[in-house]
Amino acid sequence: MRRFLSLLLIVMAIFTTANAQNNRSKWANDMYEAKHQMIIEELQLTPTQQKQFMPLYEQMEREIYQTNNEARALAASVEKKKNPTDRDYETAAGALSNARVREGEIEAKYYEKFSKILTKKQLFLLKQTETKFTRKMLSKGGRKQGK
Repeated sequence: MRRFLSLLLIVMAIFTTANAQNNRSKWANDMYEAKHQMIIEELQLTPTQQKQFMPLYEQMEREIYQTNNEARALAASVEKKKNPTDRDYETAAGALSNARVREGEIEAKYYEKFSKILTKKQLFLLKQTETKFTRKMLSKGGRKQGK
């Protein structure tokens, strides 16, 4: 699951970097809105749950994005060096690996908060919906590239 989310965030980062700032913001916003709408629908969140849950979920997404962005920035700085040292590679590889660990820690922290808002079934469906959304976006991207 974390790999799917990481991949989705990486794909989003690649596409957003390739486009102009306005297009980048619009595309990222559209992706997040679509994901959030899917979560609201699939979990059948009540208006009260939406008001409590969605800001927390968005905060979790920002923390995960920041964690991955920092690791990618470190890796990019090593790639730009003319003669990176083994220490440079080790530091970047460690940061990339640790980003996944940190994602898990962030998710666990927010799971506790989510469990005070969502039912047990909704908590389960959340993970299912995130996976479903990621697969949907990856399959759409693959079809666009194939055309």
